[in-house]
Amino acid sequence: MNNIRNFCIIAHIDHGKSTLADRLLEYTNTVSARDLQAQILDDMDLERERGITIKSHAIQMDYEFEKKKYVLNLIDTPGHVDFSYEVSRSIAACEGALLIVDATQGIQAQTISNLYLAVSHGLEIIPVLNKMDLPSAMPEDVKDQIVELIGCKREDILEASGKTGAGVHKILEDIVKRVPPPVGDPEAPLQALIFDSVFNSFRGIIAYFKISNGTIRKGQKVKFVNTKKEYLADEIGVLRINMEPREFLQTGDVGYIISGIKTSKEVKVGDTITGQDNPCTMAIDGFEDVKPMVFAGIYPVETEEFEELRAAMEKLQLNDASLTYEPESSLALGFGFRCGFLGLLHMEIIQERLDREYDMDVITTVPNVSYKAYTKKGEVIDIHNPSDLPDPTLIDKVEEPFIRAQIITAAEYIGPIMSLCIEKRGILQNQIYLTGNRVDVTFEMPLGEIVFDFYDKLKTVSKGYASFDYYQTGFRESKLSKLDILLNGEPVDALSALIHQSNAYDFGKRICVKLRELIPRQQFDVAIQAAIGTKVIARETVKAVRKDVTAKCYGGDISRKRKLLEKQKKGKKRMKQLGNVEVPQKAFLAVLKLDS
Repeated sequence: MNNIRNFCIIAHIDHGKSTLADRLLEYTNTVSARDLQAQILDDMDLERERGITIKSHAIQMDYEFEKKKYVLNLIDTPGHVDFSYEVSRSIAACEGALLIVDATQGIQAQTISNLYLAVSHGLEIIPVLNKMDLPSAMPEDVKDQIVELIGCKREDILEASGKTGAGVHKILEDIVKRVPPPVGDPEAPLQALIFDSVFNSFRGIIAYFKISNGTIRKGQKVKFVNTKKEYLADEIGVLRINMEPREFLQTGDVGYIISGIKTSKEVKVGDTITGQDNPCTMAIDGFEDVKPMVFAGIYPVETEEFEELRAAMEKLQLNDASLTYEPESSLALGFGFRCGFLGLLHMEIIQERLDREYDMDVITTVPNVSYKAYTKKGEVIDIHNPSDLPDPTLIDKVEEPFIRAQIITAAEYIGPIMSLCIEKRGILQNQIYLTGNRVDVTFEMPLGEIVFDFYDKLKTVSKGYASFDYYQTGFRESKLSKLDILLNGEPVDALSALIHQSNAYDFGKRICVKLRELIPRQQFDVAIQAAIGTKVIARETVKAVRKDVTAKCYGGDISRKRKLLEKQKKGKKRMKQLGNVEVPQKAFLAVLKLDS
């Protein structure tokens, strides 16, 4: 056990975590030269295309130091704020963390957020200055920032380059010297924490775990404490580039278990595995349940594919524990699911994975956040969907969730960023100059305002330099209204939204204009209206396609032409009463991208 080191890599997005992980695997000969490729731990096509890590990846390496053999268990974690739940799970399975900071960019918002997460779990932090090979590196300035942030000694900061491999041997040595070995009692009853799981269509569900106490053997009867289910450990082993079976695993080991589990509800991330014959008395503290920030409906394009979508969602939730969903139905879209996501990127990735991995064509409704409505009778109703909002006459007040947003940026962009946050109803809380040119700004703002396009706009006004992190602070009373979109007087529930009264007119007008472009012309006029209650606040009209019925009249009395036009008018009126308007799928997606 003294020769085991469990550590993870934490950093802001794009600071070179995965590249550095590649070098660690290469220098410990875990991956042969033939199999070596960039971002080797990112096994999803999506991760490679976008150059981001979406899933945490665990892998075991062997390392020899001072004639002693060590086993290093590495977990590479995502850097984006939407995947911070993945980071928290990885941290729970480690004793140390490599804090990677880009020498050209310095400390960013997510670096701080992930660092606090690691410190609160009592992890040993090893700061590493990455990308030292770049001519724009500012090692002295960034070292000052790191010393100020974590209070370490200047000589403790390692200099490295994931690209060239400089300094990687020193990192491996420091992991052995500074990260403490796992603590636990190999003789105690088995106690192992599940920190991830994946679905394999041939083997069932594979759970990844870290053993805190005891030993697990192949063929042993095990019990999952929370679900109270019992299984046989058909295969256990360690996570190399491929899974390698073992006869037994001991305290401190990170490994996998295959026990033929078929249904996803039986495996819960954060659950404890113990032996059936000699169970442990207490479960390990798992992770707090994830709190979704953004809600959206996901519906199959073809209604009969609802059951296939349910199966796909179950398998996805296994692999991504931060996804929550429950069934719902909509008048316009049929049966689907109300899903909770950690952010807009998370939502986009889930949509993309449903398409690629499960071949599902889905429509996603306008994303929104959850609100609390207080009725005059004193009831409190959670509103996840605008259609859940009671009649305005019954409501006493509506509260919306607020967040504390931390933005770190270069000083020259502070003006446009302030304007953007104030436009989004933000209240300035704090402004600190970290160095002469770097500012840390803290705003309190409604979560509903950042759901749409805030992150994109922030990157635009700061030319990509601002970094952003946030956490929820609670609910506050707000003047919110339900905005309905009507087509020929019929509400389209999938397009309705809860919105602040100050933004309602502008938002309603933009949706109407966008729908006018996208809805195909019919044989009759189509009225597109945005309404709050019974008050219409914006209107656009899709003009009818007209057939020239008077073409056959040449010369003669005007009354003949008028008679034909009147006949056409009556026909159109009757058609308008019977006809219905199909809203194309593009329209639902376009509402998300109103500014483009």
